[in-house]
Formats: sequence, C-alpha cells, structure tokens
Amino acid sequence: MDLPWYITGLCEGEACFMVSFSLRKKLKLGIEVRPSFSLSQHKRNLELVKLVRSYFGVGAIRFSRRDRNYKYEVRSVSDLMAAVVPHFLKYPLISHKHEDFERFAEVSRLVYENKHRSRAGLERIIELASQMNPAGKRKYHKGELLRLLGKVKE
Repeated sequence: MDLPWYITGLCEGEACFMVSFSLRKKLKLGIEVRPSFSLSQHKRNLELVKLVRSYFGVGAIRFSRRDRNYKYEVRSVSDLMAAVVPHFLKYPLISHKHEDFERFAEVSRLVYENKHRSRAGLERIIELASQMNPAGKRKYHKGELLRLLGKVKE
C-alpha cells in the first residue's frame, strides 16, 4: 500500500479543512481565527484513525458519544504548516476539495505569519474562508465578520 496516497484518498471523502472564527474582545481586532483539519470515522474504524494520526505525527483523537465517531483533529497552526499542508501539496487532492485545501493552506500560512493581526490580513482570511465549503454551517458569515472588523479602530 502506498500510504501517503491512501491518506489523501481517504481524506477526499472523510476529512474536512475548516476555518472558524470566534469573537474575542481581548484581541486587538476582536476576531480570533482558527484553522483546523479533521477526519471522522465510526468507532469500529479506530485503528484507521490511529493510522492517520501516526502518519501525520501531530494532532489528537477524541471520541464523540453523540455520533459514536472518533475524530482526529489538528488545530495547532505550526502543526498544520509542518505536517498537514506539506502532505497535501506533495500528494494533492483531485476533487473539489482541492480548492478548499488551497484556500485553507493560504489561511494557515497567513495565520502562521501573524498576518491575521492586521485588518488587511484578517479581511483576506475572512474572504478565503467564506469561499470554502459553501454548504457548511457557519456561526459567523462573511458580511457579519467584515462589519465587526469595520467597527474596530486600528
């Protein structure tokens, strides 16, 4: 088995690249950015989840009682930049998910380089995130985040 390509294939259907936002009054711009990568599997596939965790060498596995799934997740931006992003650059996705990954990789890079701490950088991140996974649920939509950002004096 060619493990790196197997991981990419598995992620085509079972993984998610996500950028979430939280409002944080203590932050200069008031908006926290959190990119994350996750993969979920039914509890019977725990060994598969462990294999993915072992392959990347970063992140954590947790069990969700609600849906009886194990979830592998990488939330550390430095871990995303060191392990997850390079993997998918070398072993690219081929479905529509590739476009989401490209945006996710740029967001992760911008956060890694602390560009999210400037208004222009955060606006770019909000724009990129709004183009990802259009059918997904969002706590805060692009217009709302940009409105909140517009009220902040830099």
